[in-house]
Amino acid sequence: MRSRPSFLTDAAITRALAEHWQPVSEIAYLPWGFGAHHWRADALFVTLDQLEPRHTAASLESTYASAAALAAAGLEFVCAPVPTRSGQFTVDIGVGALSVTPMLDGRSPAEAEVDKPAILAALDALHRTPPPTGLRYWSPQVGPGFADELRARTAEPWTSGPLAEAARTALAARSDAIKRWNDRYLKLAALAASRRDSWVPTHGEPHSDNQVTTPDGLRLVDWETLAIAPRERDYADLPGAAGVDPEMVELFALDWQLSELREYSDWFSAPHTGTEDDRIALAGLREELAP
Repeated sequence: MRSRPSFLTDAAITRALAEHWQPVSEIAYLPWGFGAHHWRADALFVTLDQLEPRHTAASLESTYASAAALAAAGLEFVCAPVPTRSGQFTVDIGVGALSVTPMLDGRSPAEAEVDKPAILAALDALHRTPPPTGLRYWSPQVGPGFADELRARTAEPWTSGPLAEAARTALAARSDAIKRWNDRYLKLAALAASRRDSWVPTHGEPHSDNQVTTPDGLRLVDWETLAIAPRERDYADLPGAAGVDPEMVELFALDWQLSELREYSDWFSAPHTGTEDDRIALAGLREELAP
C-alpha cells in the first residue's frame, strides 16, 4: 500500500521483530504493492497481511509454512518466509498478521521485460512438486448470490467517503455484466471441481510485480495466494504455456476480476478519506468493470 497504516507504528513492528524473529537497528516503511503493508528492517522484508476475506490466521500460517516446505524441497525460486523462534511463520499482532522474508537484491521486471522461459520453467517445476501437507485447496472467491447482492447494495447512494458515489455508480452501471460474469464463473468453477484429482500447487499471482530478477536468478515472492488448484490458475495473466485449457484460463481471469470487484465494493462502501490508495483503488475498480 502507498499509505502508511495509521493503526500501527514502526516501534510496534520493531518490538514484534525483536520478540519473534531478531532485533533490528533500522526500519523504514515501503510504499510498495497494493493490498498489504511492507517495511524494510535491516536485511528483512516485513509484511502485514489483513486476513479477511482471503484467509483466517490458521490458513495464512499453513500457506506460508507450505511455501517454506516447497523451498526446502528444492524449489530455489521460492522466496520463502523466515520462521519465528517458535517455528511459526506468522505472528498475529491484532491488526493483521506479520511475516518476514529476506530482502532480495534485485528488481521486479516491467511486463515487457519478463523472462518468459524462466517463469514458465519455474511454474512447471512448481506444478510437478507434490503439495505440502496441509496446503489449502482453491475455492471460488464469490458465490451464486454475489451479483444480486451487489445490485441491491448499489441501489441506494453511498455516503461513506468522497469516492463512494463514483464507485457505486460505476458498479451499478455494470450490474447486468457482473451477473453474466458471476454465472459463467460458477459454471466453470463446477467444471474445475469435477477434475480436482488433477489439481497441483499453484502460486496464484505470478505476474511481473511478484517476480524479482536477482544475481542468482528468478525469485517468486508473495506466496500468500499459494493453493492447490488447476494449473491454469497461474496462466490467466501469463499466456504462452503449452497444453492449457482455455476454459480454465477463463475461470481464473474471472476469479481475479470478481474477487477484485468484491474487495473494491467493500472498500468504497466503508469509510474512506480519498487517499492515494483510495484513488488507485477507484482506478482499479474501473479497469475491472471495463467492457
